[in-house]
Amino acid sequence: MFLAAFTPTTNPEVSLDATLVSRLLQKDVTAFEQLYDRHSRAIYGLVLRILQQAGTAEEVVQDVFLQLWRNAAQYDSSRGPFVPWLFTLARNRALDTLRLKSERQRRREDQTEELPPVVSAPEYENQLDDKRRAERVRALMASLNPQQKRAIELAYFKGLSHSEIAASLKEPLGTVKSWIRNGLLRLKEGLQATL
Repeated sequence: MFLAAFTPTTNPEVSLDATLVSRLLQKDVTAFEQLYDRHSRAIYGLVLRILQQAGTAEEVVQDVFLQLWRNAAQYDSSRGPFVPWLFTLARNRALDTLRLKSERQRRREDQTEELPPVVSAPEYENQLDDKRRAERVRALMASLNPQQKRAIELAYFKGLSHSEIAASLKEPLGTVKSWIRNGLLRLKEGLQATL
């Protein structure tokens, strides 16, 4: 009987969230406010770590809670507790925002390239420059130690967070951060040396 009081199903925090979510399904504004007060800071911290921009992080947190208000029925308590579900929702929204931002940047760069230059180099020179740059980046990546290279690839090509990379590589978080930081410094130095 003593142990039953401490099982996850009787956790007061979990049952309070479950109660608030069930009230939220009835469009109870007070329940929504309480959920926001309970979890918005932690959600903001997660989103800020991913996006690295306070203003954008605030917008994403607002979007997450707006989505919660509109689509609370998407939460299925049989699949797990509310808080991890909310964190997953926030993480996915932050990564989508990050991808959208880089896609917009790419489009801007593409549009800039489409504008007729005042003085343009012959096309073959541009292609040669691009080819040399790509070869240089490949060579610099190949010169990194395998752990640095893998960590950077997971961060920049797969969009994983440092924590996710540490879990994937089964290495301490500090080690992964140091591999990425040192690898990026080596890449930067290598690229600057060729300019």
